[in-house]
Amino acid sequence: MAPVIEQARRGGTLRLAFLSAVVSLVATFAASAAPIPLFNVYRAEEGFTNAGISMAVVTTAVGTIAALLVLGRLSSHLGRRPTAIASLGLLLLGCLLLLNVHAIGTLLAGRLLMGVGSGLASTSLTSYIVDAAPSRPEWLAAVASSQGPMLGLTLGAIASGALVQFGPWPRDLVYLVCAGLLVLSAALVLISPETAKPTPGAWRSLLPQVRVPGRVRHLLPVAAAVFLATWATGAFYQAFVPALVDDRLHTHSPLVLGLVFAAYMAPSVLGAPLGGRFTSAAAQRIGMMVFLAGWIGIITAITIGTLAVFIAATIVAGAGQGIAISAATRGLLHGSTLADRAPIFSVIYVLCYSGAAFPSLISGELSNTFALSQIVVGYGALALVAALLTVLAARNPHVGTVRNSQHGEFEVQSQTV
Repeated sequence: MAPVIEQARRGGTLRLAFLSAVVSLVATFAASAAPIPLFNVYRAEEGFTNAGISMAVVTTAVGTIAALLVLGRLSSHLGRRPTAIASLGLLLLGCLLLLNVHAIGTLLAGRLLMGVGSGLASTSLTSYIVDAAPSRPEWLAAVASSQGPMLGLTLGAIASGALVQFGPWPRDLVYLVCAGLLVLSAALVLISPETAKPTPGAWRSLLPQVRVPGRVRHLLPVAAAVFLATWATGAFYQAFVPALVDDRLHTHSPLVLGLVFAAYMAPSVLGAPLGGRFTSAAAQRIGMMVFLAGWIGIITAITIGTLAVFIAATIVAGAGQGIAISAATRGLLHGSTLADRAPIFSVIYVLCYSGAAFPSLISGELSNTFALSQIVVGYGALALVAALLTVLAARNPHVGTVRNSQHGEFEVQSQTV
């Protein structure tokens, strides 16, 4: 009975670790989404421009990319728990700094701190999730790690919009709530078990290194197209949709703005399990075609100026991105070992945040010359190119024999194109 009791105890502690990591990942991205409904407030009360707001999105992405490149492998050496707690601490500092936004520099500094915290969390917490996830259902680890950020962004945007519109201290309360959630998350991680044994080489791990295992490297071009296009759209919703909702769709409600952003993120969470019914390649094709259909609807809605059509098209695009992102993540995690996971997630999030940063940077500059309706068409063209590449080139992981990282056994893995 002793081995059975020990196994049950281990299962219980791993469930606690899984729950703590998921809650922390959701809290991380809820805090990251908190300023979005305030962007129009900053525009109106502080005179921030669309280009300035776009730079805030770029700053967040740059901070995240820097953290991924430099700190992305740190959790494999120091352990998941200390790096996760450090990431939550950085996000907490960012929230406290954003309590006093009266100049664009303060907004950029706060978003930079939150970007670095999100980058460190992206690798440490997602690796923690995969380490501690139950073995059944098989898709749970990929869905929880890839869609936890989407769920957090959804909840953060809606809660922030409601607090800004109906709560006291509209410019401060949301950051105080996020700070409390981050402290709670750190406490949960603190009482959870470690899943990665600390190993030497932490200082060497700070040298930037981006790699994926050779067995899944052929999946990277299509996965990059999926991540770049979908996260560019998410950044578009942060940087430009506040102005579009206000100017072209004729509503000034922070809650509606939060709901519009959530309409893109929430269906992603629901769409992800649907992708688990198909092979990785098939799910990426399906997801990107649905995503493209959503973008066609978005451009149509902005052209005719109809909020209801815009929200409906946003939901379609969000569902498509959920299917495609989780499928691409599942493919890259195929046969991964404990040591592989943090580097793989570093690559995934570098691609994701590059998609958020560079189109936003270019579009922010172009917004001084071109109308927002023209910038929207550019994002639609990016979605079209990514969808075509995915349909033509999506592949599944190769047939091969890999070691099971949890049990030390070999298992044969199949490929279906």
